[in-house]
This record gives sequence, structure tokens and C-alpha cells, in this order.
Amino acid sequence: MKILKWERSRVASVAALAVPLLLAGCAGNVLRVAPYAELKVIDPVWTTAYITRNHGYLVYDTLFAMDENGEAKPQMVDSWTVSPDKKTWTFKLRDGLKWHDGTDVTAEDCIASLQRWSKRDGAGQQLFRDMESLTATDAKMFSMNLRAPHADIPNTLAKMSANVPFMMPKRVAETDPFQPIQDSTGSGPFIFKKDEWVPESQAVYVKNKMYVPRAEESSMAAGGKVPKADRIEWRYYPDQAAAVKALIAGKVDYVESPSSQLIPMLENQKDVTIASTDPLGNIGMARFNTLVPPFDNVAVRRAVAMVMQQEDYMTAALGDKKYWRTCYSVFPCGTTYSNSAASETMKATSLDAAKKALQAAKYDGTPVVILNPKDNPVISAFTKVTAEKLRQIGMTVDVQDMDWATLTQRRSNRGAVKDGGWNMFHTWWLAGDLLDPSFIAFSGDRETGWYGWPKDEELEKYRVAFDRATSQDEKKALAAKVQQRLVDIGAFGILGQFFEPVAFSSKVEGITSPVQFYWNMSVELPWWQRLSRQFVKMPY
Repeated sequence: MKILKWERSRVASVAALAVPLLLAGCAGNVLRVAPYAELKVIDPVWTTAYITRNHGYLVYDTLFAMDENGEAKPQMVDSWTVSPDKKTWTFKLRDGLKWHDGTDVTAEDCIASLQRWSKRDGAGQQLFRDMESLTATDAKMFSMNLRAPHADIPNTLAKMSANVPFMMPKRVAETDPFQPIQDSTGSGPFIFKKDEWVPESQAVYVKNKMYVPRAEESSMAAGGKVPKADRIEWRYYPDQAAAVKALIAGKVDYVESPSSQLIPMLENQKDVTIASTDPLGNIGMARFNTLVPPFDNVAVRRAVAMVMQQEDYMTAALGDKKYWRTCYSVFPCGTTYSNSAASETMKATSLDAAKKALQAAKYDGTPVVILNPKDNPVISAFTKVTAEKLRQIGMTVDVQDMDWATLTQRRSNRGAVKDGGWNMFHTWWLAGDLLDPSFIAFSGDRETGWYGWPKDEELEKYRVAFDRATSQDEKKALAAKVQQRLVDIGAFGILGQFFEPVAFSSKVEGITSPVQFYWNMSVELPWWQRLSRQFVKMPY
């Protein structure tokens, strides 16, 4: 076809402009995140740390997932059947599921993943107590046979937060559940670039081009997980003030958990949005190690719990009361199983009363080693309050500073303090991870329970009964018994309910609540990158 001279000139001009634009835009859509903590552990079954859970949602997929209405929807599952007695459940995997190495996802992979998850998660432990068999019927189907009826297995498998039942290849899932995996092969919408992982600095994820999303609209953790960014970079800042300054300077696009005390730095920034994404908030917790002195003595634990006045912790950590409330229930206030059992005991009494209780418990001066994550302002504030209160009632205190990532590894040590063990640490949970007695924080099983490892058969009896109860009234009564028992054995201290905001660039799209699912997120591209992508499609 003959091209006129002016047309050739136009093509040449467009090409000359397009080349540098294409080169400049070759990185694609890059989302830069300042996470609340360093990613040091990549196994979301071994740890309940939220940073690892967030990593898990990028890399792995789940059999079922929770939508924005709180309903369990199929994710990796295509279809399922249940017997009339609700003891036999059969699941079929959907087409197109592949691991990042290109191999097919199989029923055997899912079975191994569920078995490993069940050793570490509270809901999984409850389910597998009644598990008679879990077998593959072919490459894409498996059956679950139970000794007792379970009315809603999809809801259990759609557990949205720690520990999430993520699916892994069988060879990975066969790793001892009490040892963290090192292989990050998943089938999720992003691939972890282990070769670009720099502990204490960055973690990188790239779009999984083999991933086949579901056809439905995305809804919370369910529906079509369409990876919108080409590349996600987690940039870790040990100092939260530095992370906030990076957002203002445009070096990051999203800050996961800016301290409420730093919010004034952001309030007048026209290109920054501050939002609260979780109406239920977080629950502060002080956790005792029941294996080693002095907190192997329940009377000592109860005496210390007496000084944990929630107002002191919330004021020190959050400041402005608009960010917190007191809550004297182990199940978050405003949720179904929140109750008043032992609430009067949970309301801290005087230091003098605690001092007398400690003396009656025959505390012998054993030092209390408190693990303190210096890179987490909220938890560090909790530590400071506790340390001062313990000293005031006559305890010897040894605060050991570290970052949060190191703490999440150190707390798994069940040994004596001289061997790297510990006595206390503080943390916070999403309220959604403490909704009912099945959650791992409430376990009374020393072998499979959460860090701190209290052992109490009566507590476990109530938790099992709750799981099997069929009426809401019965469940509420059992939740109150669980709460009373947790307080009686001094399993932990509840420090208050708080609501930390997130902060992000006005260019960021896809913010979700209460968990941020990064496959939804992207950054609005500058005009020159959008233009360069249009040139790729031009018919010249």
C-alpha cells in the first residue's frame, strides 16, 4: 500500500515519541508499600504474624473464601456435595489451577495442606478432632469423612485471617508444621521473588501470568482475584516516622499502620488519604509464658493481670480517645459472643491489691523477660506500661529490645530464659481473629496451642462443646464459660480495643477492609505511561 509523504512523517514522529515512553514505562504498574513490619518468615501456617498472612494472600490461594457479606464462597473449589447427615463432604477443584512452577494443583496437595494447617490453627484443630478420613478420589476430587456432623465446612475453610488455610504443593505441605517452610511456591495471583528478597529492607512480588481468576466480581477475599499491579514492592522502614515521610515524598504509595501519633503529619497533605478500614478494630493483648517461672504459677499471672488497666495502655499507645475504647471481654465488644463473664475481674484494681496478691503467690524475685519490638510503636508503648507497673509491685523486669520480625521467631522458643526463652510479650489481634472460642488465641492445649501454651482441660472441654453446639443460645453460654475460664487461669491480659488508620496516596485504587488484599490494589499510572500503553496498540 502506498503511503503519502505526510503520513510517513506522522508515523516517524509517533514512533520517535513512543520509544522513550515505552522504555520509561516498561516497569508497568508498580505498587510500593510500607508494611507495619519486616517480612522475615514466609510460612503463614507456622506463624500468626499478619505480615506473613499478607504475604500468604499474594502467593497462595484457598479452597473457599469469605465475601464482603461474611458468606463462604468457593475459590479453588468448583463444586461440592454433602451427605444428609453432614458427615461426608466431597470437593471438586476447578480447572486451570497451577502452581507457580507450572505443575497442576491436585487433591493430594490440598489434603496435605489441610493436614498441616490443622496442626497449627484453632479452627483446624477443632475440625480434625472429628476427622475420620481425608482421601483423594481422583486428581481433582477429595472427600472428608467426619465422626460427628459439621454443618458448615465451607465456612471453616474460608477462615480469612491467621491462620488462613492456604493451599501449598504436597512436597511443601509435608514439612513439619512446627518448622517454617522455605519454599514459597504457591498458586496465587503473585509470585514471590525470593532472589530480590532483602531482609530488613524489601520483599518483591510479580504478577503470576498463569493465574486464572474466578469469573465473579471480587468481594473481600472471594471472587476474582485479578492481579492489577505488575509488581508489588514492600519497603520496610524500622522507624514509622520515616515511612510516613516516604509517603509524603512519594517514595511509597501505602503505609499499612501509621501510628495515630503521626497522623497530624499527614492530615494537611492534599495527595494523601487517611482512612479507618476496620470498624471492629484491634485488640491489645499481653501474653504470659506458662511454661517457665514466674508465670508457670497461675497466681502470679492473675496478680499481674490485676495491674493491667486498659486506659493506661490505650492512652500511652494511641493517645486521642477517638482511636480506642475499653472492652472487658475476650471476644471483641460489638461482636456476637462478647459478654460480661469475669468482666469485673478484668477491670484492673489497685497496685496495692496486686502487690498483696503477688506476695501471696510467693513470687521469689525471678526476673521477667519481656520481648519488646522497638519498631512497633503501639506494642512498645504496651511494653513500657507493663514494665513500669511490674516494677511498682515488686517484680524484677528485663526488657529485651528487638524488631517485630525477630520477636515472632523468638516467641516460638519453649525453653528456659537462659536458653533464649521468654516470660512475656505484647501484641494485638484483628478483632476478626478473636470472634469465637475456636480461635487459636483461646487454646488450652499445650502441645498445639498458641505461644504461651497454657494447659487447661476444662477450657478445652468448653471449646469442643462450642464447636459442636447447634443453637446460638448454647454457643453464647459456652462462650461465656470460655471467657470465665481464660480469666481464671490468667491466660493473658486484654489491653483495650483500638482503631489504627491506614494512609495512602490518592493515586492508589483497590483499598479493602478489614484485611488489605494487595491483588486488588494498583496505582494510577502517570499520563506518559498510559500514553505509552496506547501506542503499543496503535495500528502503525
